[in-house]
Amino acid sequence: MSETKILLTEKEMPTSWYNIQADMPNLPKPPLHPATKQPVGPDDLKPLFPLELIKQEMSRERWIEIPEEVQEIYKIWRPSPVIRARRLEKVLDTPAKIYYKYEGVSPSGSHKLNTSVAQVYYNKKAGIKRLATETGAGQWGVALSQACNFFGLECTVYMVKVSYQQKPYRRSMMEIFGANVFASPSNQTNSGRKALEINPESLGSLGMAISEACEDAVSRDDTNYSLGSVLNHVTMHQSVLGLEAREQLAKADTYPDVVIACCGGGTNFGGIAFPFAHDKIVNGAKVRLIAVEPSACPTLTRGHFGYDFGDVAGFTPLLWMYTLGKDFMPPGIHSGGLRYHGASPLVSQLVHDGIAEARAYGQTAVFNSATLFARSEGLVPAPESSHAIHCAIEEALAAREAGEARTILFNLSGHGLLDLPSYDTFLAGKLIDFPLPEENLKDALEHLPQV
Repeated sequence: MSETKILLTEKEMPTSWYNIQADMPNLPKPPLHPATKQPVGPDDLKPLFPLELIKQEMSRERWIEIPEEVQEIYKIWRPSPVIRARRLEKVLDTPAKIYYKYEGVSPSGSHKLNTSVAQVYYNKKAGIKRLATETGAGQWGVALSQACNFFGLECTVYMVKVSYQQKPYRRSMMEIFGANVFASPSNQTNSGRKALEINPESLGSLGMAISEACEDAVSRDDTNYSLGSVLNHVTMHQSVLGLEAREQLAKADTYPDVVIACCGGGTNFGGIAFPFAHDKIVNGAKVRLIAVEPSACPTLTRGHFGYDFGDVAGFTPLLWMYTLGKDFMPPGIHSGGLRYHGASPLVSQLVHDGIAEARAYGQTAVFNSATLFARSEGLVPAPESSHAIHCAIEEALAAREAGEARTILFNLSGHGLLDLPSYDTFLAGKLIDFPLPEENLKDALEHLPQV
């Protein structure tokens, strides 16, 4: 088996998702109702989600079978390849072996389709006609619009305004697949109008866009809400990444010393890392799991561990997670998918318990590594994915300094062919780092909900 590109056959594609809640030594505290502050039950979530997704959100079963209809669509691009970055290894002069799971082969160009197909399938089965959602960099909006197109549902997307402006071609892709796309904050919802009254020039945030999408969903009986990250069922759908990667590396008779992925809401990281977290928790595997975030939005590395809303307006349940505060407004960095104030409760708990670790980098260093990777491997990565690349390069250089063999696996969660304006800014020397001042962080955390 060639170590340059390691593929699985269609028959080896996972037929079940892995649910890490079955194996975690400590589960996160339960979500709380925003009004009563009591643990939410299935009835509290029915205005937003179909019953099957609610069951998955609360399930403690280790394996959840992937419906055949979902598997058939997965086969368009799954299994995705694991590729050894030999040319990058040579440039770095490192004894480390560097592998990456490449999700840019999906029709949407990213890993997001793994959960959008599943979510739209369950909504279709429940009789829902329309979905409302938010999107940061646009990858999730593209994936949900494509999945809605596959199953014949309408799709409305609230796209964070800074990305709406920076990444117009992702908006074009959503519209090609029939979605209605609005820059958030928008005039379509009370939440958006209120935000625009406060600051007409607001760049928007994922928390704000979530508020708009939730408000939209609860206002119509034929509409549900769909989320591309953070929640347990979304992370579980992404577990196909780690399940495939583990089998692919086994074909090359290898196992990673470190697994890396970027982290905004957390499902990118959880998707590839959680199957290896199982090995670490259950079997004692000596594997390090690193979630990488922007230093401008350092949720896991500098945030508060406790309850907070998932959105600005306070529509969502209170989640037990690392947070920068729901009112935190991230700078307009070019990794729009990582501009979120909170992180997955599952990822947060694993980081808090020391099972996973977190790092944060400025966007200039990240784009330097992205460009080095592109010139070495021939693939232009998404800015979000490039955080994982930068960390992988750091690990490879550390292996060189230590003179040790080290096997590194990272998730290249999407290509950057629709992010070229961001690369133009970088190549022109106009990219700016936004390290978060401690004073700003304290201000953002002053208004955490009292529980």
